[in-house]
Amino acid sequence: MVVPLHSGLLTVSDYEKTATSLLPVHPRDYYNGGAEDEVTLRENKRAFQDYTIRPFCLRDASSCSLSTSFLSLPVSHPIGIAPTAFHRMAHPEGELATVRGAKASSALMIASSWSTTPLEEMKKEAGGHPMWFQLYVYKDRDLTRSIVRRAEAAGYFAIVLTVDTPLLGRRLADTRNRFQLPSHLKFANFASVAQEKMPSASNESSAFMNYVSGQIDPSLTWKDVRELAKSTRLPVIVKGVMRGEDAVEAINNGVKGIIVSNHGGRQIDSGPATIHILREIVDAVQGRVPVWMDGGVRNGRDIFKALALGATGVFVGRPILWGLTVAGENGVAHVLEILSKELEYTMRLAGCPTIESIREAKDIVVHKSFFARL
Repeated sequence: MVVPLHSGLLTVSDYEKTATSLLPVHPRDYYNGGAEDEVTLRENKRAFQDYTIRPFCLRDASSCSLSTSFLSLPVSHPIGIAPTAFHRMAHPEGELATVRGAKASSALMIASSWSTTPLEEMKKEAGGHPMWFQLYVYKDRDLTRSIVRRAEAAGYFAIVLTVDTPLLGRRLADTRNRFQLPSHLKFANFASVAQEKMPSASNESSAFMNYVSGQIDPSLTWKDVRELAKSTRLPVIVKGVMRGEDAVEAINNGVKGIIVSNHGGRQIDSGPATIHILREIVDAVQGRVPVWMDGGVRNGRDIFKALALGATGVFVGRPILWGLTVAGENGVAHVLEILSKELEYTMRLAGCPTIESIREAKDIVVHKSFFARL
């Protein structure tokens, strides 16, 4: 599709600059910020530069296909939308606009538990377009179970369990700004909880934000993951795996897919970039489950590198929020179009006309240390 937007918006970086200039300070710093000194936040993006593409020549580049599959779902390209919270801070239509942008671009979207639109409304807007649902496990297990049941009933295709958040990371920009969800917005998936658990604060977004974030269960273990996998008819994918042995443990406990993620640098700081960890996870699972990644993806070359290192696909978060801020659903669709077009250019220039041919190509992407051995 062609999105009629300002001709100066040619890259994700263009969207970042424009969105940053448009957003008020609280949502801007919430979306763009990371934990503590933001070392991991910066490294996620920078680390892609450590990998080099070694193109083939004289390969037929007359056609190119980006199609692949996520679990059993055929997708037009390997670029999905990562779960991010509070889209109505970026645009009045919030998650509904994001869903429409995802549909227009044939991108699989992971809906966030902490959305400002109820999960049922998001899936209704999506219609038959597939979506996954992101989940935290709460101290109140009945609350957790009720959210899973709602996602099943609404027609989501998978549960994406975030496993890197025993507590929220220390995000200093939000602390300095005294960030709170604007009073006209709500944790839309917890409206009934607001009235039942804390009726006196049901209209106070700050109090309820503290309640919901405080409900995240720090005692979560692999036993709970196994119980979740057994309790739902939906496949469970874990998001936040950064070690090979944890990937193996996930498979042993019934997980059907893994997203290599450090929460966009918003949890532990000084952790490695996800692109550095990807190969370790892929080697550990030995093809038993698909492996995706998020974190720092800003262009089609980044996506090509992730695919060459074994990823089934990538998920992008902040770029979607920037597109949503600038132009609503059209901005979301345009960001995804930019990334898919850049990926196509890279594939054709590298002599890899299909996603499978990227994975099969020997040393098509190498770490820069590769050349020290020559």
